[in-house]
Amino acid sequence: MTLLCLLPALIASARADNLTIEPGQWKVTSTTVMNGATAQPVVKGRCLTPEQAGDVAKTFGAVSGTVNSTCEPAASETDGRTLKWHLQCKGQLNLDVLGSFNFDSPTHYTATVASKAWMGGSLMSDVKTELEGERIGACDAAEKPSPDGGGSH
Repeated sequence: MTLLCLLPALIASARADNLTIEPGQWKVTSTTVMNGATAQPVVKGRCLTPEQAGDVAKTFGAVSGTVNSTCEPAASETDGRTLKWHLQCKGQLNLDVLGSFNFDSPTHYTATVASKAWMGGSLMSDVKTELEGERIGACDAAEKPSPDGGGSH
């Protein structure tokens, strides 16, 4: 069986040219549609350090963990206030994953991550996740920042 974690770090800061987002406490709301069924929105909080805030491609880039499939390095690009990436994997499970992030202000972003997976030529999974992140303040002193800048996928 193949295990897969493809959502990028959902909350973080990013900097590339004029693309910036602030470190601190972020609230991220995700809504997922899997094979036509819409799940209830999930809200999570994350604390981001200034160090986690400085790398768009790493912080919001594609992450994969597969068994019996090989993934090509994700193709990514930034343009203005957007980050887009595309990940493809081939093997026992073939994957096609697209991510698109729009950082409309230093304290807010929206994103879509869409993935499809095939096994033996048959579509096994069709998932689309809509994300909205907003900075809500400084990090709580008792909360430790996430090591990867993100959370559960």
